[in-house]
Amino acid sequence: MAKEPDLDDYRVPHYGDGKKAAKFSLDDYDPASKPFSDGGKDADRDQLAGLGTKLDALQERLHAQHRQRVLLVLQGMDTSGKDGTIRGVFHEVDPLGLRIVPFKAPTPIEAARDFLWRVHRQVPAAGELAIFNRSHYEDVLVPRVLGQIDKAECERRYRQIRDFEALLAENGTSIIKCMLHISKDEQRRRLQSRIDDPTKHWKFDVSDLEARKQWDDYRHAYQSALAATSTDYAPWYVVPADSKPHRNVMVGKLLLRLLESLKLEYPPAKESLKGIRIE
Repeated sequence: MAKEPDLDDYRVPHYGDGKKAAKFSLDDYDPASKPFSDGGKDADRDQLAGLGTKLDALQERLHAQHRQRVLLVLQGMDTSGKDGTIRGVFHEVDPLGLRIVPFKAPTPIEAARDFLWRVHRQVPAAGELAIFNRSHYEDVLVPRVLGQIDKAECERRYRQIRDFEALLAENGTSIIKCMLHISKDEQRRRLQSRIDDPTKHWKFDVSDLEARKQWDDYRHAYQSALAATSTDYAPWYVVPADSKPHRNVMVGKLLLRLLESLKLEYPPAKESLKGIRIE
């Protein structure tokens, strides 16, 4: 009998576990696999709708409780579907207490400061679920591939990221990080669809083609970053993402498990409201 898929099968080993971390490779994860699929696309969409209802109820408690914080980090190669994941997973979730933060290239003001300055300003507040669409991890991916930082600086940034995320965790932020893992062939199809469809031209950037030429370099940079920054308090998960519905289902399941683990409750009822009747 085949082993039932487990979300932790897709968790990147703790960086402190030298042997496992050293063996970590994205080659061990098939981007076309659909371990948490209920069948076809329609079945996965139905499953996602059910997840969305549960996420909405838990996120409302998180917001009402106004004590704990949740951070979801989404990273992935170009066209891996960060925007689509946000639309799909949070379609049923009340935007109250939900905040999406897209990170672009640093502005001159941001670049004049340490790389985490602009990120720390955007972390979730009490009762908030923040979603980073790209994140501080761009600063150990793009600069590394472009040769703007050397290996020593990259290792320093890994350490600073671990320390930064530990600070957040120690102050009540629960962190989950998802690497949306697509194949090079699937990226080709998605880029081509943007070129072929005039209504999608706004999504296409010529720089995407330059980045595609450096596919292997970016893949290696991702492997190194994930292995160096997956921790007990801020784990990385590799999400097979060639299938958009499956990608959304898996991210939804990961987030639902995290929210359920927080044992969220509504605030205590107010005694002062007992007996009040509205005329």
